Parts: sequence; C-alpha cells; structure tokens
Amino acid sequence: MITADLFAEANQLQCEQILPEVFLLRSFALQMAPQILNQLDLIAAQSPFRRMQTPGGFFMSAAITNCGDVGWHSDRQGYRYSEIDPQTEQAWPVMPECFRELAETAARQSGFSRFSPDVCLINRYEVGAKMGLHQDKDEKDFSQPIVSVSLGLPIVFQFGGPKRNDPVQRIPLQHGDVIVWGGAARRYYHGVLTLKPGQHPLTGSYRYNLTFRQAR
Repeated sequence: MITADLFAEANQLQCEQILPEVFLLRSFALQMAPQILNQLDLIAAQSPFRRMQTPGGFFMSAAITNCGDVGWHSDRQGYRYSEIDPQTEQAWPVMPECFRELAETAARQSGFSRFSPDVCLINRYEVGAKMGLHQDKDEKDFSQPIVSVSLGLPIVFQFGGPKRNDPVQRIPLQHGDVIVWGGAARRYYHGVLTLKPGQHPLTGSYRYNLTFRQAR
C-alpha cells in the first residue's frame, strides 16, 4: 500500500503547467519507484513484454505489456483494446492498487478530479528505442486525461499539437517524473526521442513508461 507520507511529500512538489492542460510533476513517483518496479516484474511474469507489430507490418522498437481491465495491443488488423492478452490467451494482469492510487493522485494534482484508469500500458525502452509522434485515440472517452510515468533512464519527451506537423516542445524527463494531459490537449501528437546509452541503479539500461488511461 502507498503510505500517506509518500503522497504528502510528493504533493509538495511543484505541478508545472508546460502547455494549456498539460502538466509536469517532477519526481512525483520517485519514492514509489521501487514498489512500482517490483510490481512490473510480477506483471511481466504473467504477460511478458513483447514488440508489437503495426498494421503496416513494422515492429515497434519499445516492448509493451499491460495491466488492468483491458490491454492495448497492435497487429496487422489494427490498434485496439481487449480483455484478453492475445499472447497468453488469458486476462491481462490486475492493475496493482498502488498504480491506480498514483495515477489518480497525479491527475487530481493536475486538476482532473474524476480520473479512474482501467488500463495501464507499459512500455520498456532499451537503448536505441523511440516512439514517433502519435495520438492516443483508441479510447472511448476523450474527456479523461492520460497520466504518464517515467522510470529509469532519462529521455526527451516531445509534445506537439492537434496536427502532426505542428511545432513540438521538447521536455527532458527524469526518473520519477509524471506528465498529465487532458482537455483539448488530450488528442495532441506526442512521442519520445531515441533512448541514449546509460545505466540506472534500479532499471539498468532500460527506461519504463507507464501510461494510465480510461479506455472504456
């Protein structure tokens, strides 16, 4: 369980508005990181990380798994959510309560008081992996925000606008940082630049990204 002291200390940290309805909470997940990473090991043991294929036949450079009521996945048939992990043919792992509390607290801190995620999409980046500019648009309710948690090696996050060719703002992310976006920004293009070599004491040569959404 998450202690009140952890959240009380995290809530003293500044919530910086970097764009309209886009908020950066520096080090918000820092103290909880060991607990989160322990849970990630359990999730991956049930639904392993895998590089998913895009509808165009390419493979994503980041490895992906999920936990929650549903999970996001991709193949030649398209992008979608499902209740069953197509690789294991079992239900996705249950979302740990500490994940849910972290996401909901970060959302409230950013002004989104009714957020209740039903899925956590987990990306594992190794050196050389990246995520091109894209929109998160497979969810049914775009009034709900996205909460994105960074763990491990640093990376540069890119946040653009409603069109792919809109100017982007580059935001360096460190271990424990959280970004929350919603409202009109909910469907803005975003991504991360290529992960550079390094070693983190908790994650080694990897960076993990947890994105919480309300899919249904």
